[in-house]
Amino acid sequence: MSDSVQHECGIALVRLLKPAGYYIEKYGSWDYGLQKMYLLMEKQHNRGQDGAGLAGIRIASKPGTPYIFRQRSNAANSIKEIFTRIYADINKSCVPGEKCWTDPRFISEIMPYACDVYLGHLRYGTYGNYNIDYVHPVSRENNWKSRSLVMAGNFNLTNVGVIFNHLLDIGQSPVDFSDTITVLENIGHFLDEEVERLYRFYKEKGYSKREISPIIERDIELAPILTEAAGRWDGGYVMAGMLGHGDSFVLRDPAGIRPAFWYADDEVIVAASERPVIQTVFKKRTCDVNELDPGKALIIKASGSFSVQEILPATEPAKCSFERIYFSRGTDKNIYRERKKLGELLTSSVLETVNYDLDNTVFSYIPNTAESAFFGLAKGLEDWINSRKTDEILKKGPSITEAELRHIIDRRPRIEKIAVKDAKLRTFITEDKSRNDLVGHVYDVTYGVIRRGIDSLVIIDDSIVRGTTLRESIVRILDRLDPVKIVVVSSSPQIRYPDCYGIDMSQLGDFVAFRAAIGLLKERGMEVIIDNTYRKALDELKKPDIEMVNVVKDIYTPFTDKEISEKISRMLRAPGTKAEVVVVYQTVEDLHKACPENTGDWYFTGNYPTPGGRRVANRAYVNFIDGIGTRAY
Repeated sequence: MSDSVQHECGIALVRLLKPAGYYIEKYGSWDYGLQKMYLLMEKQHNRGQDGAGLAGIRIASKPGTPYIFRQRSNAANSIKEIFTRIYADINKSCVPGEKCWTDPRFISEIMPYACDVYLGHLRYGTYGNYNIDYVHPVSRENNWKSRSLVMAGNFNLTNVGVIFNHLLDIGQSPVDFSDTITVLENIGHFLDEEVERLYRFYKEKGYSKREISPIIERDIELAPILTEAAGRWDGGYVMAGMLGHGDSFVLRDPAGIRPAFWYADDEVIVAASERPVIQTVFKKRTCDVNELDPGKALIIKASGSFSVQEILPATEPAKCSFERIYFSRGTDKNIYRERKKLGELLTSSVLETVNYDLDNTVFSYIPNTAESAFFGLAKGLEDWINSRKTDEILKKGPSITEAELRHIIDRRPRIEKIAVKDAKLRTFITEDKSRNDLVGHVYDVTYGVIRRGIDSLVIIDDSIVRGTTLRESIVRILDRLDPVKIVVVSSSPQIRYPDCYGIDMSQLGDFVAFRAAIGLLKERGMEVIIDNTYRKALDELKKPDIEMVNVVKDIYTPFTDKEISEKISRMLRAPGTKAEVVVVYQTVEDLHKACPENTGDWYFTGNYPTPGGRRVANRAYVNFIDGIGTRAY
């Protein structure tokens, strides 16, 4: 993606099922779980680079000894920093190579971070929340292990205010309005209620207070607790947590908006935000790794038994399509195949745009995430050329000469690596002209492959969000090559609506498609639609979420996709650009053909999977008209 867009978070959970001595004997070290957690987190660093944290629970800890271990960092190299700290503490306790490193009793009772359950988290500090307090895992600790809760999540809730007010109604006074603390206390409240219920039940049966604690830890059921808590949530989420005595869970939202996968054998149970990281770290095949179904939770008891239980009824599936287009690791076989298909399905539109003149067209891509889509486009072009070759050969028949045959066979798409991302340059210069000049050097180009004044250049990107980098950097540098036409191809459809489920795309004015539609309305004297939509949005915001409709759709209704694309093309052509600039977008229909299982397309269609999404869209529009530059939830 040429425009920088951040994802909220990634999670990883590891539950070891064997004692320390087992891992020492089989793998040569007790810290098998820690090593796996490090790999799971590093291989998901694409999901968050502004903070990282790891927590562990030691199940059989004795009273008076630590049972929760936690490290968090918001440093530039946060994963490295937390593991450096962890191993510094470990090495203080036992010097590597000494007997204590292989002593199961010492490890299970004294060694810091020698835990049975680990929970890791990576995050982007979206909306300015870079403070260490916002770095997961977060904890709610109590002298009763069963009341202690450590939690991390990949989520964004649209109705934090509702949950916060519920906490006030039951008499709590939360220390923070953030969704992180609110969700922690929300789950914690129902956890406390269940512990208290079990305590009273066994107290009435005559058990002593000391006897009751382990019984509560044995009998507590996480599923009803999660059902009570999650029943009030509106948003996309994967929540993971651990109780102090060792029970743990991973919960996915009912629409399956955010991804979650898990694997289990007789040694370990593991969960993560992405399938291929589990495959790589544990050397497993795709079929070995399970997707956690929407509305369900993977629940692991302290005993090591586990189950997948329904927490909320699944709603209409809305797995995030942007996960497939951009954020998820392309090493997943299905994602790789889907991204290639996205490119392939653009073939006919691209050919039409260059008038089927492949002899005078060079094809390339924006590094690095558009590479898979480019392979798909290249395949589509090859297939088209091969079809034409077959027709030409059959038409000429037996009279074809060797020279003619060789000329036909040798025809292929002109594929080159044109754009090169040099470095992530910081635009610290405040004066606009100087900043734009600096941005123009983020990418460089390969000279000498474009015939000046003759060739067109087709370059594919995985998405076009704001269009800023395209206009101020990429189009400018491509224009230096003097192509007659620059065709920018987006493997995703036009991004028209804000996200509110964990991806940092929250303000309508940021989207080049929205600005294009507003521009067309003004150009054609249709400002009344802008004003009417504003009044409608204000009226909608007075309704309960469940009754709202997304009136922002009215901004796009007067125009075809092609009209908006043509307006975007004009907007991306910076002053002084010599080449014609054309933008080609993926269609929503072809997006669903390429990614049939990930139907969450609210970015493109405005069809939000939860009521809170419609409220966010309407609020975002009101904020845009009122000049309020904050997110709408």
